[in-house]
Formats: sequence, C-alpha cells, structure tokens
Amino acid sequence: MGVSVERLKSINDKLKRKIEEKKNSSSDDNLFTIDIDSITSVNKKNSEESILSKIPKDLAQEIEVNDGSDSVRLSNLVRMIELYEKLEIAKKAPQLDKIFMYKAMNISGVGLKEEDFGEIREGKYVQIIAITYEPDKNGKKRAKNISLGYFGKAETLDVSFKNEIIEFVLRWRYEKAFQNLKHYRVLLARLS
Repeated sequence: MGVSVERLKSINDKLKRKIEEKKNSSSDDNLFTIDIDSITSVNKKNSEESILSKIPKDLAQEIEVNDGSDSVRLSNLVRMIELYEKLEIAKKAPQLDKIFMYKAMNISGVGLKEEDFGEIREGKYVQIIAITYEPDKNGKKRAKNISLGYFGKAETLDVSFKNEIIEFVLRWRYEKAFQNLKHYRVLLARLS
C-alpha cells in the first residue's frame, strides 16, 4: 500500500498552490509542505533494509554487506540466492556463506564469451564449474575444478532454465567483482 513518488509530488504541488492562495488571502495559519526528498530517502533506506533482510546473516557477515551497501549489490545477491536454491547448488556447496571462496566460476556446455554468449555446444553436458587453487604435493598451487551443478546435455535444456544457469554464474561473478573492488580500495587507502 505504498504511495508513489509521482503521487506525493502531485499532492505537494497542490499543497504549495493552496499555501500561496492562503498567503495571498491574508491569514497566517499553520502552513506546511511535504519534503519529497526526505520521504524518498526514507523509502530508499527502508527498501535497502528489506532487501538486506533477504540475505542470510552469515553470508552478509562473511562478505561484509550491510544497510550501507550499494542497493544494486544487495539486489544482485538476493537474486543470486534465489537461483542458488532453484538450481540446487546447495547439494554440492551446502554452505552459502562459503560460495565466494572460489576464485572463479564458469559453465561447461554453454558459451559465455561475447561471440558465443548463451549458445549451447552440441553434444556437451552443462555444468557449473567452480575453480579454486590448492597446493599439490610439491606445494605449487594448481587449479582445481569443482562441479557445483550438473544439468544434462546442452541441447535438451529448456531455454529459460539455461538462462537461469547463466544468470547464476554472472551474478556470482558480479558479486565477486564487488569484493575485488573493496580489496583495491583497502590497498589504495594504505597508500595515503
């Protein structure tokens, strides 16, 4: 039952006209107007708080998001969590707060490059692959691929389901980019 900003602006304009009419007619009654900016900032803050409430506390703490975080980032996380559940990623990665320990994420069987974005690779199987680096027996770091979800042959996938798989990986990467930005901000702050 929210009131739209346009409706509030319309009411505010009418109030201003009435105030002008009152001023011109003489009496000095209690006059007021609605400050649209304060209302929209309160609505924005309430909206961000409600978005933040949809993110599990352990995940929010792990990746250090709070009510001061960018609303685009919070919305991205909420949608990513929805896809995490829908795609049943929890079967392979049950701890949602540890999903960003991976260094990268990719999809096999579907193109993510500019020139083949979203195109299926005939005869290939679709999987979400998480990449981490672990030391081998000599202590040298080696890439290790971990399957987070297996979805069958690429050509048998429903288009909307395939798009949700792609969306999950892209939203994961988007959040990872926010985390990398924070890392660089911290490093730059150390130079000051």
